[in-house]
Amino acid sequence: MSLRIGSGSAWWGDRLEPARLNAEEGDLDYLCFETMAEATISAAQVRKRRDPSFPGYDTYLDDRMQRVLPGCLRRGTKIISNQGWINPEGAAQRIVHWLREFGAPKGMKVAAVSGSLITDRVLDITDTLMEDGRPSSALAGSIVSAEAYMGAEPIVQALNEGADIVVTGRVADPSIFMAPMMKEFGWDALDHARVGHGSGIGHVLECGAQVTGGYFCDPGFKDVPDPWDLAFPIAEVESDGSAVITKVRGTGGAINLRTVKEQLFYEVHDPANYITPDVVVDFTTTDIEEIGHDRVRISNISGKPRTPTLKVSIACQEGFIGEDMFFYAGPGALRRAQLAKTILEERFRIVGLKAEDMRVDFVGLNAIHGGVSPAQQPEPYEIAVRVAARCKTREEANKVGREIDGMAVSGVGMTGKRVPHQDRAREVIGVWSSLVPREAVKPTITFYES
Repeated sequence: MSLRIGSGSAWWGDRLEPARLNAEEGDLDYLCFETMAEATISAAQVRKRRDPSFPGYDTYLDDRMQRVLPGCLRRGTKIISNQGWINPEGAAQRIVHWLREFGAPKGMKVAAVSGSLITDRVLDITDTLMEDGRPSSALAGSIVSAEAYMGAEPIVQALNEGADIVVTGRVADPSIFMAPMMKEFGWDALDHARVGHGSGIGHVLECGAQVTGGYFCDPGFKDVPDPWDLAFPIAEVESDGSAVITKVRGTGGAINLRTVKEQLFYEVHDPANYITPDVVVDFTTTDIEEIGHDRVRISNISGKPRTPTLKVSIACQEGFIGEDMFFYAGPGALRRAQLAKTILEERFRIVGLKAEDMRVDFVGLNAIHGGVSPAQQPEPYEIAVRVAARCKTREEANKVGREIDGMAVSGVGMTGKRVPHQDRAREVIGVWSSLVPREAVKPTITFYES
């Protein structure tokens, strides 16, 4: 028995068309959406505080469901997604709405998996911050949200109880893709050999087009055909966890040894110990074989027993950033930008800007590499000056935009200034990590029917 699992997204802002293509032409058993990052939950919480009408789930949920449900309903493809963010129940109810809109049979079951949000008790069940060793209690008073990384087991339970679609809050990225393997092949959650293999395949799929040529191509060095037409990957998985990674025939991009290897080690700090909620994956035993055009077989990924703890991301309010840009072009652009930097630094002193950190970058010259940028560079023809300051209050952060506005008529000659149509001060959410006992996180499953 071979199981076909396809990717529907790699992050919140991912493209929609490849998901529709997989739903309609991928001949999938499961279509899986990964739409969260460490900052997604905190951003959702911040938006909810500002706008009580915000439903709390993926803002592109409607768009994605409208694209993929027709194809999934025709094929009988099941959907697993963490688009629930901080409101999986609301997301599940919204999916039921779209099922009815598309004429789905009555009684189709949508499961909402909750339990990852532990904001109200995180300081009671964590001890130490992983980043700097401080006690977790150091974050008291600034916590916006705390979200534990759950694994595949509650998804499998929902599938076993008849769910056609499962929508979750924070679940680890590989777990979304590995859950169908556990369900369909009957793997025990503690079978670390098989679960390790499945989690490794899930890791390859979780970043979508990164394994089909996206975030890979480098013109002249790593070329891929038709990169504007990248499909999302599909895994043909066997019961032992080995899989062939492929994509819809006729699409652009490429799946080969290089694209697979790059994704295999993407964001993996220790290839022998890639920790997930379900298992510790060991990639060092992996065999990778190119068996045909856009077909790569992955086998022999290993696994080690899962840890007794789960990672939790704790989002905290850490002030505000004020940010804006202005521009120079033509001969002498750099010279004018340098004087503008001096003027602004002095004006910030005059108005008493209280900044915990401040940067003035010349985009195109040193904005990325900063102080290690080459000292000797060709004179740029145009320069964007980006100014950003991190402050404790929004009032202080607003001073950045006010002084940059002044550069329009009180600055250097030939300053190009855009009209500020958006808020130039934004809240800063810092993300910290800790560990919680596995048994302290209790998933709950709620069913809704079309």
